[in-house]
Amino acid sequence: MVLAVIRVFTSKDPAVLTSHEEIIRHLYGITVRTYCIPEQPYGIHDAATEKVAVPKIAAAATQAEADGAEAIFISCAADPGVEAARAILHIPVLGAGTCAAAVAMTLGRKIGVLNLTGNTPASPAALLGERLEMELAPKGVENTADLLTTQGEEAAVHALKRLAAKCDVVMLACTGFATIRFAEKMRPKVQIPIVDAVEAGGAMAQMILRKMK
Repeated sequence: MVLAVIRVFTSKDPAVLTSHEEIIRHLYGITVRTYCIPEQPYGIHDAATEKVAVPKIAAAATQAEADGAEAIFISCAADPGVEAARAILHIPVLGAGTCAAAVAMTLGRKIGVLNLTGNTPASPAALLGERLEMELAPKGVENTADLLTTQGEEAAVHALKRLAAKCDVVMLACTGFATIRFAEKMRPKVQIPIVDAVEAGGAMAQMILRKMK
């Protein structure tokens, strides 16, 4: 069975493009195909970039279903295009943000959220509710491409450690953190669970696909 991963960050680098599918395949043994929306070199980082991305995401999801995918994972913590895709498809559609929030809620009551920029995206924030204890974003980071820089990653480390001092669990509210394997690097350095949104989405997808067999 096939899971389609839709990337909302446009890149020509094969290692970047397939990084999320490789995480899911390695952890869960799922067959994964990656689809990447065009003309979003800085991903989705505000309302304007999300608005232009939604129809592209819906189109990619439609193509993935036509190609034989049994489920869709939209690899963005803002869950853009999830409802639009669900309205036109006949297969399950998962968003990274709500998947990560659901996992975080099983691991602690005081949940810290490490965002890309600004506040926690509306979709996972609504699910977390009052259990969202604290939210931070790396200083100086403006879009997902900034996480690929040394300065961006160092700023993320600083913000994560602040969250870890106040919370029971930290949720990474940007799938760009998965691209740089941020959770994997930081888990040995903090004493609380770190929820990676791509890993969480893969876990949910595995459960859904097994039930469909």
